[in-house]
Amino acid sequence: MAVGNRTVINPFKPVLNRLPKGIQNRYYLILFVFLLWLLIFDKADIWTQIKLQRSIKQLNSDRVYYENKFREVTQEKADMENNKEKFAREHYFMKTPDEDVFVPVQGENLKK
Repeated sequence: MAVGNRTVINPFKPVLNRLPKGIQNRYYLILFVFLLWLLIFDKADIWTQIKLQRSIKQLNSDRVYYENKFREVTQEKADMENNKEKFAREHYFMKTPDEDVFVPVQGENLKK
């Protein structure tokens, strides 16, 4: 390419010649660079999206866990309100002065 009486040399010509024919078109090349930018260098790149999806799954499973715990605690509170003496005996081992309390141990082998 000549401008006036001097010749302009394109420094990117060898690089462009090495690219496949479909990418040598400048519109495809710009589209490729744009997609590369979106996938790797952008603030919302593919890696960030994967991390966010994992975070959403973890938060949803935590929500289900805490909803179940909330139901258990609500049921336990209702049981305590209905029968306070039974609750105190089972959870805090309270007893009257003239009785003995035996607590069975589950899952342990007591023979030695």
